[in-house]
Amino acid sequence: MKAAEKEQVYQLLKKTSGAVLGYTSQIFLERPVFVDDPETAAPFASPTPAQEMAPAQESVPAVLQSASIDSVNQKIASCFRCSLFKTRRNVVPGEGVPNPYVLVVGEGPGADEDEQGRPFVGKAGQLLDKMLGAINLSRDKNCYIANVVKCRPPMNRDPAPQESQACRSFLDAQIHVLKPKMILAMGRVALQNLLDTSIGINKMRGKIVDFNGIPFMATFHPSALLRDESLKRPAWEDLKAFKNKLLEICPDYDK
Repeated sequence: MKAAEKEQVYQLLKKTSGAVLGYTSQIFLERPVFVDDPETAAPFASPTPAQEMAPAQESVPAVLQSASIDSVNQKIASCFRCSLFKTRRNVVPGEGVPNPYVLVVGEGPGADEDEQGRPFVGKAGQLLDKMLGAINLSRDKNCYIANVVKCRPPMNRDPAPQESQACRSFLDAQIHVLKPKMILAMGRVALQNLLDTSIGINKMRGKIVDFNGIPFMATFHPSALLRDESLKRPAWEDLKAFKNKLLEICPDYDK
């Protein structure tokens, strides 16, 4: 293959990756130098005068052009990757500050969220705001709230695997752009999708684990607390442990 052909393939992959992820992947940070494969170069050919005079080409690191959270959310708003777009009223990309200490991830929008285009605004959302407020966190001050899927599954069912997979690159892009200090997963669906595990929430809740270099914890979804008040005490213990870890990383986060 000739160098020009390799360059065309490289640029196509880079453009496709950026369109899917919403940002330039780290694998494209440094542009490689392409040369003709030996079998395509003319054997024993002498360089032309222009080639003799041309300076050697150096590998120039590409500038990382990280997308803003707004540009990522614009891509989400025009998504038709799965069948959920057929029944949604509004896409629900996420909400919060652009440089959050904490990214909160739920499973998917409900009826109120689908109506308003905002995450966690129903009864479960009101409880979530209280839970976050108890450890000095807020979507208005230091958090960003998103979901595994950005469109409401009919009848509030769990997102199907193909639906979660269709949205995964959007969630990964949000994490990449926002660069949160910690991630708090609300409930089983968020836990299992983010960590790609089948382990249940009861076994994983309250434990700090690593998510691509970011401390991660899962706890009960607020809707579970509304159904079963006995879960409020263990959820509170989880939140206190989460706060303690966040204080280690960002001692002044609550100021």
